Amino acid sequence: MANTTRQRLRPVLERDSAPSTMPKRGPSRSCGTWRADWVPAFAGMTKWGSGEDVSETVVPDSEHRGLVGRLPQLPRDLAQLARFDRPIGWWLLFWPCAWGVWLAGAGLQWQLVLWLLLGAVAMRGAGCVYNDIVDADLDRQVARTASRPVASGRVGKTAAWTWLLALCAVGLVVLLQLRREAQLVALGSLVLVAVYPFMKRIIWWPQLWLGLVFTWGALVGWTALRSDQLEVMAALYAGSIFWCVGYDTIYALQDREDDALVGIRSSALRLGSNVQAGVIAFYALALAGWGLAFWLLREDGLALLALLPAALHLMWQAFTLDPADPDNPLARFRSNRFAGLLVAAACLVVGNA
Repeated sequence: MANTTRQRLRPVLERDSAPSTMPKRGPSRSCGTWRADWVPAFAGMTKWGSGEDVSETVVPDSEHRGLVGRLPQLPRDLAQLARFDRPIGWWLLFWPCAWGVWLAGAGLQWQLVLWLLLGAVAMRGAGCVYNDIVDADLDRQVARTASRPVASGRVGKTAAWTWLLALCAVGLVVLLQLRREAQLVALGSLVLVAVYPFMKRIIWWPQLWLGLVFTWGALVGWTALRSDQLEVMAALYAGSIFWCVGYDTIYALQDREDDALVGIRSSALRLGSNVQAGVIAFYALALAGWGLAFWLLREDGLALLALLPAALHLMWQAFTLDPADPDNPLARFRSNRFAGLLVAAACLVVGNA
């Protein structure tokens, strides 16, 4: 979270003499930059420049807080529900799609890539809506997520399901632009998506399951253009999974204390004081998978050099990770949009040189 976010956090204040609706979980306790009895100061802020009271919160780690804050209440809640104010998620979903397309060696394929980008935006939004519906009770118990639209009660379950179907309709339009093989591959992810929200209650490594889901686009991008050399596609996908496990472990550092209290499991909790070493290992495995994909496609040692910029960036993330600094994990996590771009450039060069 940015420094401005931390400065805007303050203890719950009574508004209009109404009792607080925030969850109460015992005495105040430190949680990084959060406390369990804190809420975002946005609850009492006014719309920027309007003087109108913004009675509902804007999620503190929003990247477009000013834009979202200017929207009317319902569009603002729906935008937050689909995380349109936090584009890092759809970049992370999109990049593996682009990797698959560009490593396939059919050129830039801009029309296909742009369709996949639209699909990433829509389906990431749909996934977030579904996750918030399933996790509403848990979200109410975690300081960072308690103000989400469904958890806070600003958006009802019926409205959330309706919004989910609308986003899926956009995804369907994108699906119909793909050839049959890629359509079948894309539909194969639905079971993984449906099960994901429950994994954090069952296994210590929900980030691994998220990796299976969030990097599925590598399979879609490849099969959209070709059906041969599936070992290349598999290696690319394997590397992408470990990349996701690494960056989502970093992201999970923000919630470790709250997660432990409410029973949510995560790789960040499981690794404990070894979390930095774990991230280094995950990123090393990601690079190994991508390197293997390049080698299987072209047995040329020079092709592996294309991964050097991405390797340097990922190691910078891992070696400068500081779990004790509240701003550090979020900044490292968000920098993966640039890491994805570097891998995309490498795939384009190796696939089409």
